[in-house]
Amino acid sequence: MAGEGAVGDGLVPKAATAATRERLSAAIVDFDDAGDFGRASRGLVAQHPTGRIELNGQPVWDVASHDFLRTDDPAPDTVHPGLWRQGRLNAIHGLFEVTDGVWQARGYDISNITFMAADNGWLIIDPLTTEQTAAACLALANDTLGERPVTAVIYTHSHLDHFGGVFGVTTAEAVEAGDVRIVAPDGFMHEVVGENALAGPIMARRAQYQFGPLLTPGPRGQVDVGLGQGMPIGVSRLIAPTEIISETGAELELDGIRVVFQNTPDAEAPAEMNFFFPGKNLLCMAENCTHNIHNLYPLRGAKIRDALAWSKYIQEAMLLWGDDTDTMFASHHWPRFGRDDVREFLGLQRDVYRWMHDQTLRLANHGHTPDEISEELRLPESFARYSHVRGYYGTVSHNVRSVYARYLGWYDGNPANLHPLPPVEAGERYVEMMGGPDTVIAGAREAFDGGDYRWAVELLKHVVFSDPENQEARRLSADAMEQLAYQAESGTWRNAYLTGAFELRHGSLDLGRWQPWELGHAMSGEQLVDMMGVRFDPSRFRPTAHIVWRLSDLGESHLMGVRHSTVHHQQVDEEVSGAADVVVELTRHELLEAIASADRFDQMVSEGLVTVVSGDITVAKEFLEALDVFGTPALIEP
Repeated sequence: MAGEGAVGDGLVPKAATAATRERLSAAIVDFDDAGDFGRASRGLVAQHPTGRIELNGQPVWDVASHDFLRTDDPAPDTVHPGLWRQGRLNAIHGLFEVTDGVWQARGYDISNITFMAADNGWLIIDPLTTEQTAAACLALANDTLGERPVTAVIYTHSHLDHFGGVFGVTTAEAVEAGDVRIVAPDGFMHEVVGENALAGPIMARRAQYQFGPLLTPGPRGQVDVGLGQGMPIGVSRLIAPTEIISETGAELELDGIRVVFQNTPDAEAPAEMNFFFPGKNLLCMAENCTHNIHNLYPLRGAKIRDALAWSKYIQEAMLLWGDDTDTMFASHHWPRFGRDDVREFLGLQRDVYRWMHDQTLRLANHGHTPDEISEELRLPESFARYSHVRGYYGTVSHNVRSVYARYLGWYDGNPANLHPLPPVEAGERYVEMMGGPDTVIAGAREAFDGGDYRWAVELLKHVVFSDPENQEARRLSADAMEQLAYQAESGTWRNAYLTGAFELRHGSLDLGRWQPWELGHAMSGEQLVDMMGVRFDPSRFRPTAHIVWRLSDLGESHLMGVRHSTVHHQQVDEEVSGAADVVVELTRHELLEAIASADRFDQMVSEGLVTVVSGDITVAKEFLEALDVFGTPALIEP
């Protein structure tokens, strides 16, 4: 096959095929909410002087990378026109006045940072993903509006892009001294550790697909994430909250600003909260209402969200504050202005999550499988003409699968799927039964030429799993994934397909070890033991042991036992040694270092960083050596 879109003719991105051009030409982007560009630009007071934020000379964020979106040109034939429109909106950047005394910096991170002028300084809402982007936005606010100290920080929820930049706006010393209050929802630390330490390595690997940071920005590469332009690549750390909001209706006065909170667990995040500012008639909907359909399950992996509860939380917020809200803002995208506009926006957001929930379960109760439901359900017309309930980030397809899985789990009820073969063995058998790799590739090529890219990818995955070195299969599969990417309305689907195509053409990238140590410095002793537990390989350690980790900086002792190929834990009195094989004293920082590099442990002992209080130090050393080191790309660079 020759011409544009030809397969197997190199490693560079291809043009759109005729089938892709035809599909995209049929996509209708005719929305009633044409005011989005006005809302997204409203109140601009300043922009970052260069648009380039650096760390050690390397870009953490570069506005210019997406200048291709800052035109009035129509969508190219390699980008869904809806995603192109969303990308143009997300490319609008600067410091914007939201209402009197409130500003947001948008377009310098995937998320927004909000500055509120308090009595003695700044109240900051969501200090972004990285220290570098947060510090740059704080400098922009101070230079433009007058310098103020930071006196309070609110983390709206437990995702990295809403707390990871906290060291860019304050210090641990200021928080410990009581000069800065940090407020977060109930369960915040538990969920942060679960995502970033316990399941962090695999989530980081999958996040490369969801966000596409390795893709070149452009019409044939990374265009947008849907939720924002992209993810910054910098340093993310954590300061633990000083105050927890445990119930709806809780009120705080933060440096003279009254805030009323609504807890929304298991909506967009397992730990999240909305809140209202009565003195300003201002509502923050965190990430529970943004200008797209959100994920009920993100492609990076996470706990499945509760669509029914999510919808009910929005309804509750409307009942609590809808009649009093003049302006609504969120942790991503742009605000809504005026009471009627806010209520209409919230009502549609409420209804789309309830629709996905109810219709999925309706069809499931008829016996439909998740694959059948995701193929059947399409947004009703009453939603489809409003851009803020379109699938630029989450999609109806993968969200309805998530509703099914939340209620019914991974099993679809077909016993044929109860104990399937693993992909390599299944691939080998499929390929053999279908007549060998040449026959399968020929069938996939025919599917590709006919524009049936989903089927081409389905066929070729068996060849690639059975023979990862088959370059013809890899490149044809990459070409098919690329066309699926061009057709995708969702930024995350586009990024996933394009990243898959990149790896099929160029091989997987080894970006180093997963090291969530900067977050670890805010963990409790029990959470550190939990982190060791998911790294523990019992085949490399003795059958039983008892180790006391005495954390001198926390004033805590943690008895960790090993039995039945697993660990168990209890916090004990400082003086307890009992029958422990070894009692080791060190700081939380030093325990993290030992977990990261067991080969450094002897040196740490000899340097006096680790003290053997009693017992046999080799037991602790052998345990540390039995911890896996995950070779996975990291979102968090040390």
